Amino acid sequence: MSCIFCKIIDGDIPSAKIYEDDEVIAFNDIRPIAPVHFLIVPKQHIESLSDCDAEQQALLGRILLLAPELARQQELNGFRTMINTGREGGQEVFHLHVHVFGGGQTLPKT
Repeated sequence: MSCIFCKIIDGDIPSAKIYEDDEVIAFNDIRPIAPVHFLIVPKQHIESLSDCDAEQQALLGRILLLAPELARQQELNGFRTMINTGREGGQEVFHLHVHVFGGGQTLPKT
């Protein structure tokens, strides 16, 4: 498989890992847009959020509950999450992942 996140999960490509368990891995983004910017990635290859159904409900909940826990460990008082979905939604790596970022006042307001 040519998926870069699958290669990171398999240990073929190094990453600045901040968390790992049986279902997910979290690591710092290589192109951060904030002082703290990490990704939470399921180990199961799921192309995008559009490919999820009830079978992934527990995994998605696990990821979203992990975000504030890891944000606190990174000493963030507040943070933003983002899931890019599909090419038109800005997704560049087609393996579901959640961006978590914060740590500065440079984030645009939406």
